[in-house]
Amino acid sequence: MKALFPHVAQTRGVVVRVAVSFMPEQSEPARGRWFWSYHIRIENEGHQAVQLLTRHWLITDGRGVKHDVRGEGVVGEQPVVEPGQSYDYVSGCPLQTATGSMEGSYHMVAEDGSTFEAAIPRFPLIGPAVAI
Repeated sequence: MKALFPHVAQTRGVVVRVAVSFMPEQSEPARGRWFWSYHIRIENEGHQAVQLLTRHWLITDGRGVKHDVRGEGVVGEQPVVEPGQSYDYVSGCPLQTATGSMEGSYHMVAEDGSTFEAAIPRFPLIGPAVAI
C-alpha cells in the first residue's frame, strides 16, 4: 500500500492516503501552468461510521505563495465511511509554478456526534523539469 499511496496521515482511526501524479497533457509550462492529479483514499479503521463534511486545503506554490481553499465535501459528495471500509476520489490542482505542495484536513463527524479534523498529509507537487 505504501508504494501506491506514499503519503499517509492518521487521526482517530481515519487514515488518509495520497498518491499524486503530474499531468503533462493538462499542463502548459510555456504559459506558466502546471497541473497535478491526486488520488485520495480515506480508510476508517475506527469502530464507528464517520462522515466527511468539509475540506480545508493549504496549497503552497514554488514561490511560497499560499492558497487557502475551503469547501463542502469532496468532488460533490459528503461520504459516510463505515468501519473497515474506504472511500476513494481523484481531483486535481493547477499551479503557476513547476513545484509546490498541498496539505490540509477534513472536518469529520462520527456516528456518536463528535467532530474532529482528520489530517491530510503534506505531499509535494513536482513537475518533470525539476530535479528532486
